[in-house]
Amino acid sequence: MTHSSAARPSVVLICHEGAPINQEGLARWLASFADLRGILLLRETGLQKRRRVQRELKRLGVLRFVDVVAMRLYYKLFLAQRDKAWTARELDRLRAAYPAIPSTTRVLVSDTPNRPAAAAFLRELAPDLVVARCKQIIKEEVFTIPRHGTLVFHPGVCPEYRNAHGCFWALARRDLHRVGMTLLRVDPGVDTGPIFLHGTYDFDEVAESHSIIQYRAVFENLDAIGAVLTSLCRGEHVEPVNTDGRESAVWGQPRLTTYLRWKWHARRSRHENRVPALS
Repeated sequence: MTHSSAARPSVVLICHEGAPINQEGLARWLASFADLRGILLLRETGLQKRRRVQRELKRLGVLRFVDVVAMRLYYKLFLAQRDKAWTARELDRLRAAYPAIPSTTRVLVSDTPNRPAAAAFLRELAPDLVVARCKQIIKEEVFTIPRHGTLVFHPGVCPEYRNAHGCFWALARRDLHRVGMTLLRVDPGVDTGPIFLHGTYDFDEVAESHSIIQYRAVFENLDAIGAVLTSLCRGEHVEPVNTDGRESAVWGQPRLTTYLRWKWHARRSRHENRVPALS
């Protein structure tokens, strides 16, 4: 996707520090068709991590919280290395496909996008649009700073799979036609804003982890996402997806017992649907 310099929209990316596939890969992609004025990197503090753990324990109770912790340990031991290799290959692909981030792109590090310094950063850059690839809730006085709002690439199909790990829960519930991503505008709710795009791809639920499926649901749809972002930045009307009558639900962190059941069902489904070879 290429545009004349006069037509290039201006954007700021918000993402977590230490995730180069977003911090560099997604930034390169944005800069290929937009004026990437800045990157707001979020660096989580120890206090934030402790509070997040406390909230999750209170929300889930002890047994389910242990299930979440077990999933994280399982992921670290058995899945993380392969997923890290995939993200490295994907970053190499993005580096080959898109030019380097411009030297004029400014960077600010903050523990939250809601700090006065972060808000001042956005006001000074005055972007047409902010793209948020982060887990933190952004306050209204911040997400309304850009002229055309703040857009999020949500890893799940909304409104059915709001909040965290939507792809995981769709897979675990065998809701396979709702495994994908949602491009939506941030509003005061949790993934409740206007939806402009749903995207998916031909995922392999046996071979791929839930994390890779969530990444690929976004990165396999960058062309379509970019077209919508450009239209919104130009002030063109993009008709939101009609979600009237659809269920809406909020989900949370993956659990090991749920993960193991999902993979069992996925392998069983593949075996049952396998077409015998012709003799």
